[in-house]
Amino acid sequence: MGGVCLVALICLGAPGGAAATAPQAVAAKGCGVNTSPGAYGPTYTRALRAKGTSCRSGRRVIKGWNNCRGGGKGRCGKTFGYRCKERRANVIRTQFDSLVTCKKRGKKVSFRITQFT
Repeated sequence: MGGVCLVALICLGAPGGAAATAPQAVAAKGCGVNTSPGAYGPTYTRALRAKGTSCRSGRRVIKGWNNCRGGGKGRCGKTFGYRCKERRANVIRTQFDSLVTCKKRGKKVSFRITQFT
């Protein structure tokens, strides 16, 4: 009987159980960006966040998104396999701000830009 209790205690208290294999949440990290005009295309990039990917890849997505849209007022739905959505705000005749979110299989890149038209 003592051997059964010992086995039960070892099984219940053993590290590395199911909790250790549960997926961990990955927080989005803020990335530094070059705020100079034209650093990533025809926009001023003001902020970048990356989740599940590197900041370097995030900057690559910004460049690809800017190339895809083909001008100041254009839009881009997909770049480097990421599906992108853009929400524009503060739209006036000469400029607008946008929040762009691009996703690809659990990876997420989001950035804020200002575009002068």
